[in-house]
Amino acid sequence: MLYQAYQAHSDIMMPVRSLASMAATTLGAYMNGVRPAALSNLTAAYELISRAGLTHTRPPYGIDTVTVGNEEVAVTEEAADVTPFGTLLHFKKATTQEQPRVLLIAPLSGHFATLLRATVRTLLAEHDVYITDWHNARDVPLEAGRFGFDDYVSHVIRFLEKIGPGAHMVAVCQPCVAALVAASVMAQGNHPAQPRSMTLMAGPIDTRVNPTKVNELAKAKPIDWFEQNLIARVPFRHGGAGRRVYPGFVQLTAFMSMNIDRHIKAHQELYQNIAKGETAKAAQTKAFYDEYFAVLDLTAEFYLETVQMVFQEHLLPLGELTYEGQKVEPAAIKRTMLFTVEGEKDDICAVGQTLAAHDLCASLRPYRKKHHMQAGVGHYGVFSGRTWQNQIYPMVKNVILQSE
Repeated sequence: MLYQAYQAHSDIMMPVRSLASMAATTLGAYMNGVRPAALSNLTAAYELISRAGLTHTRPPYGIDTVTVGNEEVAVTEEAADVTPFGTLLHFKKATTQEQPRVLLIAPLSGHFATLLRATVRTLLAEHDVYITDWHNARDVPLEAGRFGFDDYVSHVIRFLEKIGPGAHMVAVCQPCVAALVAASVMAQGNHPAQPRSMTLMAGPIDTRVNPTKVNELAKAKPIDWFEQNLIARVPFRHGGAGRRVYPGFVQLTAFMSMNIDRHIKAHQELYQNIAKGETAKAAQTKAFYDEYFAVLDLTAEFYLETVQMVFQEHLLPLGELTYEGQKVEPAAIKRTMLFTVEGEKDDICAVGQTLAAHDLCASLRPYRKKHHMQAGVGHYGVFSGRTWQNQIYPMVKNVILQSE
């Protein structure tokens, strides 16, 4: 009933939000640049009401051009491979210049891959970029079958095969575990498409190290509790009707509850910005929450397996993880360069959790392993914002170039 209750509430609020949007637009036109306090405040209130809802479709990446060298070139999105659960999206540039091919592995944790828009934009100038553009599970028909942790890993391997030998991997947050598993499995099989380098950024390789509130919550209840209380079936009106999912709106609620005061303050400031006509400031906040409130559902099996294997049982660092019945051995990696990045103030994936990959990749020689702890940044600062762009990205680029 969880999903049905959410859907019913969303349906009830839809006309309310539509009317509020119309009212805000009408008042804005009526004021015509003149901003009486009462009407400005009312307009701001109407606009916030119109925005009080979630979306379930992927926002656009909006990257139409990029500067390559001294030339501005067009960028087009091209599906290099498609499965029911994800698209290998290629940001194809109108240039003949050869650049290192990079697979950016996006989290599957309640938001769309567009959350890495800034990461893509930064990489794109000097790399040939592909991204794992995950689909919303509520839109995937039951006939497509299951999608669990092993299926995620299989997609990473399949996408690397599609890109071809000599590619590089950059994984952000949750998929760092799957990326390391994929690289291990490919090394164990001497796969020709195993990546030249693997950058793991703020990922939970070993959550026993400096556990965060997120890690503690994952261990606070048995896995049966998660299944009984957080898993729902997609309502019949959607393409994935009947599929068991971990709803994106549940994950968003959990994320927001961790920093609820910050989100309340942001919306109070947005109200003031709109009322005062400070459009630039308001636009920046709106852009962030347009992305943040675009949610996707995870298949129940992927969510539950991830919680159990990564956050509760720590199978990878304990040497007990298997992929399709085969033991995963990171020590088999000998040619893929490893670079790990962590943020000093990361309250989702603490310092030391990603670094743990170095001990697991025991066969890599020291010159093939690098680590960086970025002072002063939290989780999102590792892969977006000025610090990512000016300090972290140059190191990622150098690792890729050293591996070419």
